[in-house]
Amino acid sequence: MADAPAKPDPLLTPAVDDDGAPYWEYAARGELRVQTCATCDEPRFPPRPCCPHCASFTAEWRRTSGRGRIWSYVVAHPPLLPAYAERAPYPVVLVELSDAPRVRLVGNLVTRAGAAFDSVPRERVRIGARVQAVFADQGGVVVPQWVLERP
Repeated sequence: MADAPAKPDPLLTPAVDDDGAPYWEYAARGELRVQTCATCDEPRFPPRPCCPHCASFTAEWRRTSGRGRIWSYVVAHPPLLPAYAERAPYPVVLVELSDAPRVRLVGNLVTRAGAAFDSVPRERVRIGARVQAVFADQGGVVVPQWVLERP
């Protein structure tokens, strides 16, 4: 009896802890929210119990516009984990949020939600390019991805 072909390794899913759980719950609803100090009004990421600016333990989750700009990026090449190596090379961007400029989020730059990681030609990726958050299911967890505002 022949062995069944091996299934490709799944993509990594985010580790969800108590502090970050609301981030992922809002993402599942298609909302990009960031934890914000209820005392000094400073947004923060990654989520944590204490504000790094004023040491307050009070926080709320504020909805953002989901718009930002590419602050930095890298084009991932093998060797990578097997599930990612099959998709490489592809850009990974660090996005500075327009309405929370101290917050920078990492994600994939794609042509539409759920598109292939390599769907944006590398020559289109540049620092300063304006992007918008979109959301895609990745292994049962909805994650933010980024699309160029000017395709």
